[in-house]
Amino acid sequence: MSIPRWSLVSVLADGAHEPFVGALWGDRLTTVPPLSAYPDLADVVADWAVASALLHHFDPAQAAPLQGVQVLAPLRSPRKLICAGANYRDHLREMGIPDLPPGLEPYFFLLPPTSIAGPEDVVVIPDDPGARVDWEAELAVVIGRPGRDIPEDEAPAYVAGYTIMNDVSARGYHGRAHPLAPPFAYDWLASKGLDTFSPLGPSITPAWLVDDPQALPVRMWRNGELEQDGNTRDMIFSVARLIAAASATMTLEPGDVIATGTPAGVGVAQGKAIGDGDTLRVEIGGLGVLTNPVRTAVAVPTGR
Repeated sequence: MSIPRWSLVSVLADGAHEPFVGALWGDRLTTVPPLSAYPDLADVVADWAVASALLHHFDPAQAAPLQGVQVLAPLRSPRKLICAGANYRDHLREMGIPDLPPGLEPYFFLLPPTSIAGPEDVVVIPDDPGARVDWEAELAVVIGRPGRDIPEDEAPAYVAGYTIMNDVSARGYHGRAHPLAPPFAYDWLASKGLDTFSPLGPSITPAWLVDDPQALPVRMWRNGELEQDGNTRDMIFSVARLIAAASATMTLEPGDVIATGTPAGVGVAQGKAIGDGDTLRVEIGGLGVLTNPVRTAVAVPTGR
């Protein structure tokens, strides 16, 4: 009997202070009895070699339903949040780069875990039209075992699973107004590292339930209007290549997240920007739906 696709979520029960591990199966939330000994999903990923073996025969249809719980970001404080920049051919074309330069290698930058927001959490944008806040729907890879200098052909064995990230970006803050010198002209942290600018989730789908990470549709809607409609097959560097390249610079650890870049359809290429009251919705090939409302800093409700 085939097991239906499911994913792991971090959930918080009404009135509780500590989250626990659940499963998302379609639109149902269930318990995960094999993981009852783990306090949180971060602990599961940290012990992925053992935990994954417990999950291979898990069937959500046989688990108890969960009600009265809130789904949180699957990893609220990963060790490293690693982002690949300019990794889709169609995105480069829309940004005015028609051809790939010879010898191109993956490009990475790091974002703080404080930038992470969960499903349905408010993305808080500056009360500044000059910020020109944008969206970037991205496949995110969750690392499940430590490694350094990982060969590309061995990289898939280091993946615990896949999730969705929206790399929200304040384009107006990317270029520094008064740089010390040309090498200091760009500020990726000011553009992308603000609190709530990295919505993540809703869940982590184990790698063995994703047939091919290089054949996943990537779609992003703003207020119900489709803005991005791409596919991971258009990546310049595959998931395996990104893992190999990142591990050549730093040791990858369980719980690290690698965001793999965004396809065409970003706002800056269309003269659009996110505004107060918008709703962003990202879907990536069966990995779930990540939805976030947007508010300006002065309009954020106090209850969330």
